[in-house]
Amino acid sequence: MDLREKKTRRSIYNAFLKIRATKPLEKITIKELAEEAEISKATFYLHYKDVYDLSDALQAEAISKIIENIEDPESMTENPERVFVSLSNSFQANQGLVDILFSSSQKSKLPLLVEQAIIEKVFAVHPEYKDDLAITTKLSFMIMGCFYAYLNNRNSYNDTIVIETISDSLKKLSL
Repeated sequence: MDLREKKTRRSIYNAFLKIRATKPLEKITIKELAEEAEISKATFYLHYKDVYDLSDALQAEAISKIIENIEDPESMTENPERVFVSLSNSFQANQGLVDILFSSSQKSKLPLLVEQAIIEKVFAVHPEYKDDLAITTKLSFMIMGCFYAYLNNRNSYNDTIVIETISDSLKKLSL
């Protein structure tokens, strides 16, 4: 990717995030996005099919960033509490971006994408788990359960207490 293309993509990303912070995804038009990014609509279409394609690309980037900051996500089977604490810290570090990209109609995508990314990491190290329904189910249960427990309680209780409580619960589960 050349410098001009990088600048254009950055301009599109920044414009999208600015608009998305105040509007649901379904209400964003290519016209307003192109105006905010100071590009033509044709230039936008050279890079993305529509705003959903752009949103998906930014969401995938955000998930990658979150997962990259988790210590050994593939160790979810051996040490789920450590992975969860690391995931929570990474999630907190990227909270602003996550809140913009995964608000309103996009909210339900966040835990699904996180689950998928962590399970991919586990299967890369433990391919034998792919066909094991018990392990796959437990992984989904742990990841989704922890994620929803965290999201549902983080505004009512201190983050540290929520993370510790969930981590303690994970210690009782074993694969």
